[in-house]
Amino acid sequence: MARMLASVQNREEAELIFQSGADIIDLKDPANGALGAVDTGKVLEIIDFVGGRCAVSAACGDLPMEPEIIRATAERFAATGADYIKIGFFPSPNLSGCMEALRSVAAHNKLIGVLFADYKDKYGSDLLDRLKANGFHGVMIDTADKSKGRLLAHMAPDQIGNFIKEGQARGLMVGVAGSLEAPDVPRLLAYSPDYLGFRGALCSRRDRTAAIDLGAAIKIRGLIPAVQENGPPARVDYKLLAARGYYPDPAQAGLGADKIFVRAFVLPVQIGAYSFEHGKSQNVSFDVTADVLRVTRNPEDMRHVVSYDLIMDGIRAIVARGHVELVETLAEQIASFILENPRVTHVTVRAEKLELGAGGVGVEIERKNEIKASLIKPRGAPIQIGHKSP
Repeated sequence: MARMLASVQNREEAELIFQSGADIIDLKDPANGALGAVDTGKVLEIIDFVGGRCAVSAACGDLPMEPEIIRATAERFAATGADYIKIGFFPSPNLSGCMEALRSVAAHNKLIGVLFADYKDKYGSDLLDRLKANGFHGVMIDTADKSKGRLLAHMAPDQIGNFIKEGQARGLMVGVAGSLEAPDVPRLLAYSPDYLGFRGALCSRRDRTAAIDLGAAIKIRGLIPAVQENGPPARVDYKLLAARGYYPDPAQAGLGADKIFVRAFVLPVQIGAYSFEHGKSQNVSFDVTADVLRVTRNPEDMRHVVSYDLIMDGIRAIVARGHVELVETLAEQIASFILENPRVTHVTVRAEKLELGAGGVGVEIERKNEIKASLIKPRGAPIQIGHKSP
């Protein structure tokens, strides 16, 4: 499960963020760039306030790509005892030298290399390997120029998902940030990042330089299932999850399900078993309907709904994997992806190839999760709490 990282600029904000239940309190100065640094005295003050009750990270600032400057700054912040030290890396001929200069610091501290989606095409393809080789604990994708939109304006969800997968495959802790908003959270959670980072979404008027708004922070916290003290459970107890996690008010459990749908969503897909279908794309139309457990009688924000973005992101991500021979295979993969959401009980997927003859051809399948479907009770019927996970 992902953790919530919240960026603050002083102790007062740290106290509010701690109340919201954030997993990592991150120190930076939002008025001084993407990774603006605060004085190390503030880092020490907040570490003392937290007292080990949650993790603390600190950003080193938007530094020039000069190895000695990078190393000296990282050492200074590491001396505070922060759990994580974030160092931003911009495309530069000195990039490899900067990473190598941090090897001695990384040997005794958890360094997080921050990369910027604005420059994703200017980094080398072996960048994650170089971070790992130089002892980095993790990697984070963020945005450098906040005026040019949030992370998803620079990278599609499936591209972010690939970044997460590639980093985790190398044993790196992977974080995702970049002016994220509430609707982005469920879309990104589907790719299992180790943490999601926020600043603007936690502030008054979504202004990252404004003060923290506790109500906004609590809403974001509510979108990210809490990590268990000793790590996530090996198996999910959906009834407990529904009653204690996804339901803001357990008394409102057992409300039944609503449907979300996507109609006539057409994408070019590399699909087909015949030789003439290989090496080219053909248009496929998708119709998907998902039954979603209700969590409240009066939905008000993203905590209470499952967005249709989940469906479209899943289809795009699966199509991006490359050629698939059977439309049945494609439909099964889409259904499985959507059913991974803890609140989806049943899904119908229709995939139709549009370019074979006068009419469309394809398949329609229905799949459901029996455990989650059992949560749909007649109105007023109680949900039993405390059974063993299946």
